[in-house]
Order: sequence, then C-alpha cells, then structure tokens
Amino acid sequence: MSILLALDASSSACSVALLRRRAGADDELLSRFELAPREHTRRLLPLVDEVLAEAGLAPASLDAVAYGHGPGSFTGLRIAAGAAQGLAYGLDRPLIGVSTLAALALGGHRRHHFRYLVTALDARMGEIYVAAWQCRDGLPEPLAEEAVMPPARLRLPAGHADHDWVGIGSGWGLWDAMPAEVQAGIGQHLPDLEADAADMVLLAARAFEAGEARPPHEVQPVYLRDQVAWKKAR
Repeated sequence: MSILLALDASSSACSVALLRRRAGADDELLSRFELAPREHTRRLLPLVDEVLAEAGLAPASLDAVAYGHGPGSFTGLRIAAGAAQGLAYGLDRPLIGVSTLAALALGGHRRHHFRYLVTALDARMGEIYVAAWQCRDGLPEPLAEEAVMPPARLRLPAGHADHDWVGIGSGWGLWDAMPAEVQAGIGQHLPDLEADAADMVLLAARAFEAGEARPPHEVQPVYLRDQVAWKKAR
C-alpha cells in the first residue's frame, strides 16, 4: 500500500489531494479544490489538514509528498514548494515535483476524455507556457517539450496536425494572438480549466512507483523562463 499527498498553488486555484493505493483494491482519492486568488498562504495547509482528517490519517502515514512544480505563478510555486518541502523534511519522506501542464492534460483527459491536448498557461509579459500531449492508457505522454513563447509562435506538433486537438488552460485566453493555422487545428479551447492536485497525485503515484521520488532538497520549481523554443519531445 502507498499513500501520497499532493498540493498545488500554481494558479488562482489552491488544491490538495490524497491517494491511498492498495494492492487488489480500488484507489481511494480524496481532494479539496478552491479558487482562492492571493490566499494560498492562508488556505493551503488547512486544506492539507482537512484531507488528512477525512482520510483518518496522521501525516506520518504518508509515503511521499508531491506538489505542482510549475510552470505557473512564481509566488504560488514558491508557496507550494515551501509547504511541500517543509512537510517532506519534517516527516523524513521523499518529494515529487509534478508538471502543472501535465496535470492540466490529465485533468482534460479524465474529465472530458480528450486524447490530444495543448495545455497553455498565461505567462504574462506577452508569453505563454505551453506543451502538447497525447493521452494513452489513461496518462499524458509529451509530444513536445514544455516551453515559454509568445502565442504568435505557437505551432501544433509536426506530423500530428490532423488530430482532434483541444486547448486547455489560461493561455488560451490569448486566442486572438495565436496563428490562424493553430486556431484552425484546435477543435475547442477551454481557458478556464485550472491545474488540480487530484490529477497531480495520480501523476506523482506513477513517479513514486517508478522510483523517481527524490530527497526534498533536490526538487525545485520549474519556471521555464530560460526555455524559449518549441522542441519535439525526446
């Protein structure tokens, strides 16, 4: 059995989720999600307490802690990183950083069954954080590396333009600045969807089972500001 806790404050939303995974039994997933602009510091740890209380667990029951490591709001990422690292250090547990763009893709797949997604977040300063995904076996696989760029430079991944693409995330609020060929290739775009710890904890569980959890000091936020190219995923 493994028990993981994930928390996120990368956007205007604040969320926490707990996954209890037992061999031969269904997963138990408990979560809280609030739209709480500028209140992440006040709300994040109380949401952790609420989820643990609902599960009937003490923090020491956790096997690992995860958090949305970005990209996203610089302030929110630092708040989540500090809270997650503090929990992991205090409990002597490993830490797992989870991509907010991957979590958006998984959320779109789990809730709406989308298979081909371009997740984009408004990075301010006339740019977007963006990545492209194909969902297989219930999980997102990258078709292009995560990057930051002006929306006018966005392109759909080469060789995949004929798929039924869906855009998810606040970056799609900059629709009018995107190239005509991208607009033509996107069947629908949902700019109001936010990353959710309920999706992050599932991605974290995959990483944990693959032995990818790390000591708390080795896990850092991902800002992407030093990456400006849209590259094919390895």
